[in-house]
Amino acid sequence: MSLSAQKIAELEAKATFIREDIITMLYQAGSGHSAGPLGMADIFTALYFHILRHNCKNPQWQDRDRLVLSNGHICPVLYATLAHAGYFPHHELLTLRKLGSRLQGHPHRGSLLGLETTSGPLGLGLSQSSGMALAGLRDEAKWRVVCLMSDAEQDCGNVWEAVLFAGKYKLHNLTALIDRNNIQIDGFTEDVMPLEPLKEKYEAFGWHVLEIDGHNFEAIIGSFEEAKAIFEKPTLIIAHTIPGKGVDFMENDFQWHGKPPDKEEARKALKELRSLQGKIQPGHHD
Repeated sequence: MSLSAQKIAELEAKATFIREDIITMLYQAGSGHSAGPLGMADIFTALYFHILRHNCKNPQWQDRDRLVLSNGHICPVLYATLAHAGYFPHHELLTLRKLGSRLQGHPHRGSLLGLETTSGPLGLGLSQSSGMALAGLRDEAKWRVVCLMSDAEQDCGNVWEAVLFAGKYKLHNLTALIDRNNIQIDGFTEDVMPLEPLKEKYEAFGWHVLEIDGHNFEAIIGSFEEAKAIFEKPTLIIAHTIPGKGVDFMENDFQWHGKPPDKEEARKALKELRSLQGKIQPGHHD
């Protein structure tokens, strides 16, 4: 997959703006998760500004691709991306986790157009996605299903029931992506509950598996293009990401999994991100 330098620069700039919004939202809310949303900003940017078929003016468009966020606690990145994509006014981001807000601490399908499912308890998204994908195949629909999961979520047994199901029914219209950032709320994943060899496990269940740098736009977009070309099995993308990406004091620190920045931390984070924004030029990418 080859992208122009201009396109990569545009995507990088958009992802950085989304990271700035994540910091501002979390500071204003006074609660929420920092590391995961920051780490997934590049993937959400690639999805909503290049990969997915969707229409902000017609969120219920029948032929839209379905995105299921299984690890709902990283919803600040979803909300920020939806706002940038035109689904609701940007200023509404400041209502995150506020009483009466449409932007709840975990996504609620009935509250906001653009959400396909309600997510909270981990481990449910792949089952929901597999059901959607099977229905799509039987209807000979054009749309595809994308399921986003965390790596620690693989500790949940019902994930593996869905892995079996998707493999059995050869759901080639389903692409799952694991945010392989190696952290969870209690520490590093390989200390809490070792996951490796993750790639071989999914392959043994009949999946096509790709591993990518989750901050490289060519790799992200190329992996989803490859998934579309696989017709005999579902595809899993293991995206290696840096939790807290873009904010040096948050990066790779599991303690930022489930806490927001305070006023001074938000100031420092925004200063760093705005400095990075000024360095993004056509031809510059990770």
